[in-house]
Amino acid sequence: MSLTQRAGLLGRAARAIQRTLSYHRRFGARATWQRLRMEWQRRRREPLVALSPPASALPGAPGAQGAVPSAISLVQSRFSALDPLRTYRLPAQSRRRVSIVTDSIGKGSLFGGVGTALILGTLLANRLDADLRIITRTEPPVPENVDHVLGVYGIELQREMQFCFAPAHHHAQTIDLLASETVITTSWWTTAATLPSVAAERIVYLLQEDERMFYPFGDDHLRCQQVLRNEDIRIVLNTRLLLDHFIADGFTNLRDRALHFEPAFPAQVFRPQPNPGARPRFVFYARPHNPRNLFYLGVEVIDAAVTQGLLDPAVWDIVFVGKDIPEMRLGGKVVPTRRENMGWSEYAELIGGADLGLSLMYTPHPSYPPLDLVASGAVVVTNRHGIKRDLSAYSDNAICCEPDRASLLEGLRQGVALALDPVRRRANHAATRVQRDWPGTLQGVIEQLVKGR
Repeated sequence: MSLTQRAGLLGRAARAIQRTLSYHRRFGARATWQRLRMEWQRRRREPLVALSPPASALPGAPGAQGAVPSAISLVQSRFSALDPLRTYRLPAQSRRRVSIVTDSIGKGSLFGGVGTALILGTLLANRLDADLRIITRTEPPVPENVDHVLGVYGIELQREMQFCFAPAHHHAQTIDLLASETVITTSWWTTAATLPSVAAERIVYLLQEDERMFYPFGDDHLRCQQVLRNEDIRIVLNTRLLLDHFIADGFTNLRDRALHFEPAFPAQVFRPQPNPGARPRFVFYARPHNPRNLFYLGVEVIDAAVTQGLLDPAVWDIVFVGKDIPEMRLGGKVVPTRRENMGWSEYAELIGGADLGLSLMYTPHPSYPPLDLVASGAVVVTNRHGIKRDLSAYSDNAICCEPDRASLLEGLRQGVALALDPVRRRANHAATRVQRDWPGTLQGVIEQLVKGR
């Protein structure tokens, strides 16, 4: 063994000892011994795998064992995100814990839904006098991102924050579970991965979109619908509008048992802010790899607005906000400014300096960006879908149009006129009816969750 290999082995051993000691301090000797015993038993069952398998053992090689996958492994590979969490039960303890299962808390994942899950989890943990654990499935957690989100909203966890990376199909990774643990899931697939390991009544599924609409009719759509119709888990929906959509579609389990809340846009975060430029600012919420945001329809509409002089580049600063935005020239005249992968504070500052926005969402949920804009004093043009016909219940600075080029262009005409009318726009903003306090808007839901434990 080389010196480099020995150093690597010693480093891994030191880290393993450090993790064990940390676990011992947190949960005690009995729980630590149980975890070590289970890990030893697991390693006895798993055969050693050669680092460099012989060529004859490679898939597809003549005579190779297992070259043709089993039907079950084929299905499991297709739906790898549903791979169950591998857990073991801790002895009864006086401490409580709330866990959140999500794909990622990376910088690009925190806007909207994941941020809401962190806020709900923190407030529920505080109400229960419990620790909070973040379990990620697609990439290791970044603790400072959670600190940033909670810090922006002035929300503080009273007990201990824990983090865990539990990737799908990483069978060596097992996580401990308290008998009384509450687990918040953030999508149908994290819910499906949690159900085999956690009692259904301990799961809180935070539903923030009709997730069936992520897919064409097929296996994904069907599996998603089966989770949504589960009558044993507790489901919390983001907005009454989304709940009404599901009720209209025949989801009696949601009609009878689901909870809902309206998202909050605290005034210390979402507020009008000085625009350092002398010109008004137009913002387009641009995410080309999220099909429901109708990126290409939005680009067509903005290009026509520039060509027709409705959004004159000599008058307006045109800013695209989002991720993976391609370069382009609008109306043959102007290249929009692109702002991508911003932190929460940076995003709120940019939105606070906006005068007019275009934000599309081809689902019945209002989504966050239109409400971010009206909460910050801007005018927003967005689209209708299903029962989502009008967002004036939130603000008269929100203009809803049919999702076609002509209707959205007319909406932009109205939006430009309103954005450049400071008296009417400010009056509408003063009367904006979005929630401004997260603890207040979630209090009823949290009390119902505590009551139902």
